[in-house]
Formats: sequence, structure tokens, C-alpha cells
Amino acid sequence: MSTKKEKRHKAILEHLTAEPTMRVRALSEALEVTTETIRRDLDELTELGLISRTYGGAMLRQPREPALSHRHDEMRAEREAIARAACKRFRGARTLMIGSGATTIHVAHRIVYDLNNVTVITHSFGVATALSFNPTISVVMAPGLYHSGEGAMHGAQTVRFLSDLSADWAIVGASGLSPDGPSDALIEAADVYSTMLRQVARRMVVADHTKFDRLSTARYARWSHIDTLVTDKPPVGPLANALSDGEVEVLLAKG
Repeated sequence: MSTKKEKRHKAILEHLTAEPTMRVRALSEALEVTTETIRRDLDELTELGLISRTYGGAMLRQPREPALSHRHDEMRAEREAIARAACKRFRGARTLMIGSGATTIHVAHRIVYDLNNVTVITHSFGVATALSFNPTISVVMAPGLYHSGEGAMHGAQTVRFLSDLSADWAIVGASGLSPDGPSDALIEAADVYSTMLRQVARRMVVADHTKFDRLSTARYARWSHIDTLVTDKPPVGPLANALSDGEVEVLLAKG
């Protein structure tokens, strides 16, 4: 690779780090090269797995997430605020499906205080353990293959089990929130989340602002299939437009 191309690639990644979604024309003007050159650079960076192409531009690809045990203490205040806001939406619900992840475990901790006499269907041991502190909550644990890094069950058996059940709400997390929809770093988790979303009356994604304008390995829904996004900062730009087009309620958590 030529030195000039290496410098352009590095500059493109720096621009996408500062502004995760950019159009080809904006990158062309910033780097003072033709749009054709930028498109070739974006194609090469996509092949390397460093970015993802979007309509008319590119987005920085979300790196693989650390294990759940390392994520749990990150953004704790924001996640606790998201959990408080989320629980207000499903008061009166009788049955919930909850996906795995650090933010959904915070939601489970909040459910212990805010709700009684509900049934929760989950594949996450962290969620099930958190809910055990309220004896009025019945927990149904999905079977499957255990993923130690995520502390949850995944696989065909999990999906089949969930496909026979229904609930008032599904509450799932995300590794990335792009204009195309929410996505997860684990393909196995995305399969479970998409199944949960098909089995419920209402669908909620809980994720903090660090997931904005990020695209992870597996998209599990379009925004038109999501009812509510609970987050800690207002989305802007293409993500905000996509949420509006999908008629998604954006519920902002107050710290």
C-alpha cells in the first residue's frame, strides 16, 4: 500500500472516530481528494473489517465487546437512569421477555423495586439472579448452549423455546445503534433478540449514547419494528432521522 493511501486510510478512520457516520462527499472535501478515491478507500477499509458502508457514506465498525463482567461497571450511572426510565413504561404488564447484557441487568435490578407479581422470561443468568431478590417475580429460564462471556443461553434450543411463548414487552440491549437498526456483537444473541421481538406486543431497546452511530456484527431489527428506545442522550443526525421515520418513541433517562 502506498504511503499516501495509508495516510488517507488513517485520516478516514480518525474522521469516523470523531464523527462515526460520514458521507463520501464530506470525506472527499476533508481529505481534498476525489469522491472516486474515497469510495475505493472505503471499499478497502470495509474488506479489512474496519468500517461498514452506509448509503452514500461509511460508519465506523463497533469493536468486539468485552465480556459482560467487564462491561457491567461501565456507564453505571447512565444505565441506572435508563433502567429507572424503562420501568415506568411496563408498569401494569404481566409478562416480560428480557435479553442479556449489562444494561438489561440494571433494568432487572430496577424491576425488583418497581414491579410485583410479574413473570419474566429470560436467557440471561444475570437477569434471573437479579430478579431473585423479589419473591413475587416468577422467572422462566430459557434452555440452550451457555455462553460464558455473556452469561446467557443461546442457540437453536433457546430460539425454539422462546418461539412458543408470548409476553407484553421485550426489553433488549444493543452493541450498536445505527440508522439501519439496533445490532449486537454476538450473532447468537441477535438471534435470541429477534425471536423475542416477534413474540411480544411491545418492543423496547435500552442502550446508552456510546452505542450511537455504531454498527455491530448482527442487526436484529429495523427501527420500524421497535416501539421505544430508552437512552441517556438525544440521538442526532441520520440516527435521529431513522428513529423518527420508524416512529420510535425516544425516552430520555434523567440522571
